[in-house]
This record gives sequence, C-alpha cells and structure tokens, in this order.
Amino acid sequence: MNVMRTRRSESSSNLVPPRSAEAQSAKATQHQSVLLHEAVEALDIKAGDTVVDATLGGAGHAKKIADKLGRGGFFVGFDLDSDAIDRAEVLLADSAPKKVLINANFAEMRNELETRGINTIDRVLFDLGWSSDQLDAGRGFSFLKDEPLQMTYRKDSDKALITAATIVNEWEESSLADIIYGWGEERYSRRIAKAIVARRALQPIQTSSELAEIIRKAVPAAYARGRIHPATRTFQAIRIAVNDELGALQKGVRAAWKLLRPGGRIAIISFHSIEDRAVKQLFLELEKRGQGKRVTKKPMVATAAEVKQNPRSRSAKLRVFESRCEVGTLTAASGKPTYDESSEKNKQVQAERAAGDAPI
Repeated sequence: MNVMRTRRSESSSNLVPPRSAEAQSAKATQHQSVLLHEAVEALDIKAGDTVVDATLGGAGHAKKIADKLGRGGFFVGFDLDSDAIDRAEVLLADSAPKKVLINANFAEMRNELETRGINTIDRVLFDLGWSSDQLDAGRGFSFLKDEPLQMTYRKDSDKALITAATIVNEWEESSLADIIYGWGEERYSRRIAKAIVARRALQPIQTSSELAEIIRKAVPAAYARGRIHPATRTFQAIRIAVNDELGALQKGVRAAWKLLRPGGRIAIISFHSIEDRAVKQLFLELEKRGQGKRVTKKPMVATAAEVKQNPRSRSAKLRVFESRCEVGTLTAASGKPTYDESSEKNKQVQAERAAGDAPI
C-alpha cells in the first residue's frame, strides 16, 4: 500500500522575526505538555547547548528548555502547524537564548538546520503526541465536532498531498482495513472499512461527525458504549496516514542522530504502542552497536497526579538515549565532555554513526 509522504512546508526566517499582529493575538494554548519536568530534566541541558524541540505544540517544553539554556544557549523549534509557531513566538519572546522557529516537518530537520549553518546539536526532544489545540483547529481531528475531514497538521491544507477525506472516499476497502488495524490497532477494522465503503457509495463522506457516526454504527453496541469512543482508534490511524507520522518519525530521528554531538541526548515521548515499539527497537539497536547507551532502560511514565490532572498523559512513554563519547572528562565551565573532533577515536565514532542508520 502506498502512503503519500508529507510534503515539506515553507520555513520561517532564520531568527525569530518581530511578532506579527496574528501572533500577538494568538490564543493562549489549550495544550498541557506531558512529562514536562521529566523530559527536560532527562535531557540534562547545559549552559551554551544547542537544543532542538522537534514539536513545539503549545510550547510548554520549549519554554522550560529556553529557561534552562540561558543567554549563551541556542534554541531551535520545529512545527508543521503555523499556529504553533505563532504561539511559541509569543511565549518565547522574552526568553534569553538565541532562537530559531521553523515552520516545517521535523523530518526535514537536517536540511533545515544545515541551511542555517547549524551542523551539530547537543539535545533534541520529540513529543510525538498531537497538540490539544488542534481539536479547535477546525480540521476534523475531533470526532465530537462537525468539521471538514482534513486531519492535516499543516494549516494550509490545500497544499497537502493527502487529507482524511481522500483516504475515506478513495482508498480501497482492504487498504482502509489495513491502516485502521495496523495503525489504530482497531479489532473491528474490517467492519469499519466495509461500512465506510458502503456509505461513500451513496455520497461522499465530508465531515468528522459523519465519519464518527458511520464507525459507531459499524461496531457492536457494547463496544460503542465502551470506555473510549468507538471512533478513537480509527481517527488515530487516519491521522497517522494523512501526516505520514511513522515515516516522519523515522526520518526525523535519523536526522537528529546524524547531527547529535557525542555525549548528546535524544528524548522521545510517544503516545501509542506502535511509536513506542519503534523507538525502543531503535535505541536497543544503537546500544548493541556500541553507539551509545539508553538512559532509560524502561520508559518513564506520568505520575498519578499528572494523569489525574491531564488524562491524556496516561498513555505517554518517555525514552532517552545518549550518544557515545570517547573522551569523558568534563570541563569545569560547562560540564560538557571535552571533545576533539580531530581525534582518531572520535572520527571513528562519527564514521560509524554515518554508516549505521538503524531502521525504525
């Protein structure tokens, strides 16, 4: 089955520009950052680091990272949703470190950074959960609202290669069933796919509420009355397909790994088992190859208090990996490992990394 790749969006200028009227009037975020303190602490940020937040979202992690960096640091933020860029621009306006906010998919990280002269990074955070603000974006993410079936992270969806409407109205029944089962882990995937195809034969499915109702009627009544909404897993699967989330994850983490300095760290927060398994296998493979070590042997999860305050955090898992550094002594000033790029040992580390793309 072919899944269309997410097309790169235009980027912002190198440095954070003066706030636009749109940005200044941006609504306060509805999003609650998950595992906020755990993720930032696990990155072990040092003064003067270059840190990438691959998914700005509500900019909660970004703000805490920027505060850690101080005046000598360099913060880089990515998000495909231009609304997230606007929110971060406002929230980070008075932050001390140098900043770059980039309106692009993190899959394009390496190219976007290298074109700006950023060839190495010290820390990178991937928060793979979609932002709660997108429920109010009017693009069909919520099965509780009557909105156009888009599910695109990009705001200018007319430029997108694929939308949710394309998938539900044009894809073959077998392909629908496969993605709903594979990416949504939905046990009634075939019944749902069959119901979608039958409904679209009468007229196109145009809104999120229409799709949710089709799904509700397709599954057993007891299942429809279950703990979670019966459309939850199907909407997840379609959203993953629309935005090529697993492909972007693979490209983004590989790009970050190529740019990461020895002794640097990657932290990844995932929200469903498919992503978590991919991250776990990648980190295990890198560790087996001697490329570094897992900082978290088992994933960190939200505390009971956080889950009570933000139920969405229940499924979050944080995994952290530290790249190998041959020279382990620390400088008194920064606490960073001393690192000589010209040393034969570290040349070997970099060569092994360049040749060792473990697949996700």
